[in-house]
Amino acid sequence: MSRLRVGILGAGNIANSMAQAVTGLKEEACCYAIASRSSETSEKFAKKWGFEKAYGSYEELLSDPDVDLVYVATPHNSHYQWAKACIEHGKPALVEKPFTVNEAQAKEIFDLAKEKNVFITEATWTRFLPGRFLIKELMESGCIGEITSQESYFTTNASHVQRMYDPELAGGALLDLGIYNLTFASMYFGDDVVKVESSCEKYETGVDATDEITYTYADGKTAYMRTSFVEEFRHYGVIRGTKGRIHVEGLTNPSAVRVLDLNGNPVKEVPIPPQINGYEYEVLSCKKALEEGKTECPELPHETTLLMMRRMDELRRAWGVTYPFE
Repeated sequence: MSRLRVGILGAGNIANSMAQAVTGLKEEACCYAIASRSSETSEKFAKKWGFEKAYGSYEELLSDPDVDLVYVATPHNSHYQWAKACIEHGKPALVEKPFTVNEAQAKEIFDLAKEKNVFITEATWTRFLPGRFLIKELMESGCIGEITSQESYFTTNASHVQRMYDPELAGGALLDLGIYNLTFASMYFGDDVVKVESSCEKYETGVDATDEITYTYADGKTAYMRTSFVEEFRHYGVIRGTKGRIHVEGLTNPSAVRVLDLNGNPVKEVPIPPQINGYEYEVLSCKKALEEGKTECPELPHETTLLMMRRMDELRRAWGVTYPFE
């Protein structure tokens, strides 16, 4: 495969971020097709980013034989519909997180992908970033001693954003923001969780507005997570050990990784590799997987996506948060 011809379903903010990343890849990929429900919107988007094709419907893009990879950038509640449509059209797909709104939907998609032998993966970009592996190396180096606990925060005042508060759009803090806290815990402490304690404060629409989650692991470690769309902005993670801590500024895409001693004094800072905007690593991983004939990316296997969906299902069930279409 020479340049990966990327098609994007949806022309919102996240689609702009992906278009920027693909544009910057130059030799590895190109912005080939954009689809919106409005021809005018897709044409404006195409002109802005240099797309070759602009479609006024998603079906038109999926029927284009020259699209090598479809990035699904539609609202959460429609990921299932368009991920399924990609597979039915034989189109490899990169589906924005959360992959679907629940585990049952995700399992159905993966089963269909297996049946049709079509590549599909979830676009939780944090798992593809090189910063992930730098942090893991620090932990394993022993620089903060024996690892004991972690905490992560992703809170922001976004109560004016419809997708956050609207149940019809699978709104709530957990699926939009909290998935990153769960990902942080999973990447660095694994998934052998033996105890879950959680609580949530609901928004007036019935979705979760502020969530607190604590995981206890089989080896005794703990992970505390707080996420909210009604609080002031906090966006970082901390991994604690017997000799100090690793502070990760930028929970979703680390902008700085610092090692501090027990008194909070700086020990060292790890340089973060340069990037276009971080989204390019998902595309490069997809390209490599497709070239190797794989149907998933090793950075985020289907089983891991299913586990994350299951964990969020269990949390929502405990909180009494459901969506009208479930």
